[in-house]
Amino acid sequence: MQIQNLKVHFDIRSENAWPWEKTLTLKAVDGVNLDIYEGETLGIVGESGCGKSTLARALIGLLPAREGRVLWLGQDLTQFDKKALRAKRQELQMIFQDPLASLNPRMNIGDIIAEPLQTFYPQLSKQETKQKVLSMMGKVGLLPNLVNRYPHEFSGGQCQRIGIARALILEPKLVICDEPVSALDVSIQAQVINLLMELQQEMGLSLVFIAHDLSVVRHISDRVMVMYLGNAMEIADANQLYTNPQHPYTKALMSAVPIPDPKIERNKTIELLQGDLPSPINPPSGCVFRSRCPQAKVECADKVPELLPLCDSSHLVACHLQAP
Repeated sequence: MQIQNLKVHFDIRSENAWPWEKTLTLKAVDGVNLDIYEGETLGIVGESGCGKSTLARALIGLLPAREGRVLWLGQDLTQFDKKALRAKRQELQMIFQDPLASLNPRMNIGDIIAEPLQTFYPQLSKQETKQKVLSMMGKVGLLPNLVNRYPHEFSGGQCQRIGIARALILEPKLVICDEPVSALDVSIQAQVINLLMELQQEMGLSLVFIAHDLSVVRHISDRVMVMYLGNAMEIADANQLYTNPQHPYTKALMSAVPIPDPKIERNKTIELLQGDLPSPINPPSGCVFRSRCPQAKVECADKVPELLPLCDSSHLVACHLQAP
């Protein structure tokens, strides 16, 4: 998948605004360029409100793009009508953040997992559909005797396994994981993460993994993109990004990651950011991070930094401090 200058903006109006007053524009995603490769896991990190989930929904057409293109195997999804985009759902699936809220409480889990098959493969018999459902339940660690139970009868971790089974039953090529473990206990998080990694190897999946837990993202990701206020600040190999971050915002994020060694943890320097996250309705000019950047200079207010490689490498940084 290729994402080219993707923008997702929302027109909003305050409750007390007069009808003739102009609407305000909230720039949730503001010009992201990105490639997602076959078989890889791309992690996306950033503060709450930076546009991670909005970007994820825009990639598979759940939100309309204001500008830009999303090329899936060479085809621009932003130009598809609803019928054509629905046909692509077989190849592009999503695992949602709240495992229980994403499941229909009036359907048993057998029907929930089978629903995509009934939509895309109506020619399958009931027995064939049931066999596929039971096979997928086994892959995600659910016992076959649970097939007739309802979502409220399961724990959070089990509900997330049901959501994963529903997303993978069509054997998609790309799965968007929108904070799939944020609502789970730490031990259950590890189980779900390991399950996703095993299924990725088995089924040849590409994953986009969104999370706030930087340690989890490092464990599962091949590459990581750091977002801030709707913009991509840095994209690099996971190990390279964590060991040698280049953007001031990335450095601040990495300094907040706890280190298991108590001596190192006590002696490390935490780079605290000053001020609050600016409003996406009225972002700073130039570099959107400049209002909180300890190294900002005059050029940062006048010019938007381009996402450029460092020394012809795959490490991309959008920062005037790193300009060649």
